[in-house]
Amino acid sequence: MIFMAFAAIAAFAIGALFLRDVRRARARLVGRSKTIATPYGELEYALLGEGEPALVIHGAGGGFDQSLDMLGPLAELGYRLIAPSRFGYLRSASPAEPTSAKQADAYALLLDRLGVQQADVVAVSAGAWSALQFAVRRPDRCRALVLVVPAPLTPPPANDALAAFVRAMFGSDFLAWPMIRLAPILPAATRAILGSDPALVRAAEPSERARARQILDRLLPVGPRRAGMAFDLGSAANPEPCAIDKIACPVLTISAADDAFGTAARAKAIAAGVANGAAVIYPSGGHALIGDYEEARDEIVAFLSGPPERGVSPSAGARPP
Repeated sequence: MIFMAFAAIAAFAIGALFLRDVRRARARLVGRSKTIATPYGELEYALLGEGEPALVIHGAGGGFDQSLDMLGPLAELGYRLIAPSRFGYLRSASPAEPTSAKQADAYALLLDRLGVQQADVVAVSAGAWSALQFAVRRPDRCRALVLVVPAPLTPPPANDALAAFVRAMFGSDFLAWPMIRLAPILPAATRAILGSDPALVRAAEPSERARARQILDRLLPVGPRRAGMAFDLGSAANPEPCAIDKIACPVLTISAADDAFGTAARAKAIAAGVANGAAVIYPSGGHALIGDYEEARDEIVAFLSGPPERGVSPSAGARPP
C-alpha cells in the first residue's frame, strides 16, 4: 500500500514536470514569428537584428527558434537575420511532395516578400541540403554560403538505427521528454541527439554545458516538428541530386573531426567541390561544436566580411587533438 502511494506521488510529480516543460516550450514560440502564403503552403519566419541580410536555416529537430538560438549572436554583429522554419516544422506547411529544391524556391519567395535581393546564407546540419540547392538554383540571390556541420546524405541501411531512434523520439512530446531530460546522464542519448562525445560535454566550460542543455530542452515541443523530421529522414535516405560544382559564390564549411554524424567528411567534400570553398575542421567538439562555438561564430563573421581563399584547413584557434 505504501509503495502504491509513493508510486502515485512520483507519477503525479513526473506528470507535473512534463506538463510544465511542454507548456513553457510552447509559450516560448508564441508571438515570435510570422507566416506568408506560398505555392507550397504557409511558410513561417522570424526576423532579428538590423544590417546586412542573412538567411539562417535550421537543422533537424529545429524551426526558426533553433536558428535564432544558434546564430542569434550574428544579429548583434551587424546582420539582419531572416529565419524560416523549413517544410513541416512548427507553423510551416509540408507540401504533398516536399523536396529540398522546392524549399530553396520557398526561400526565394520569402526574400521577395521582404524586399531582399541578395543575402548571405548560413545553414546548420540538415539545413545544408536546401541551402546548397538555393545556391545552385538562385545564384543571383546567394552572396556567400556558410554550412555549419553539414549533414551527409546517408542511404539505408547505415542510417536505419539513427532513423529509428529519431522516429521514436519524435513520436510525441511524452516520448521525447524523458529522452531529453535524461540525455545528460545517458551517454548513448547524448551521442545520439547531440552527436558529441558525452565526456567532452561533461568536461566543457559551464557556458558550453548550458548551451548543450539548451539545445536539448528546445527540441520541445516535438509535435509541431514531427512532419519536418519525417521530411529530413526521407531526404537523408533518398538524396536529391545537387550540382554543387555550379555554385559560384564563396563557400565556408565548418565541422569537427569527431562529429558522430560524420559531417567532417561532408564539409571537406563540399569545400573541395565548389569553385571557391574553404573548410574549417576542429579536432573535437562533435555535432554541437562543444568548446568551438565562439570560434566558429568568429570564423563565420570573418568569412562573411571577407571570404578566405579556397582550401581545407583547421581553424587558427582550434584546439590540438
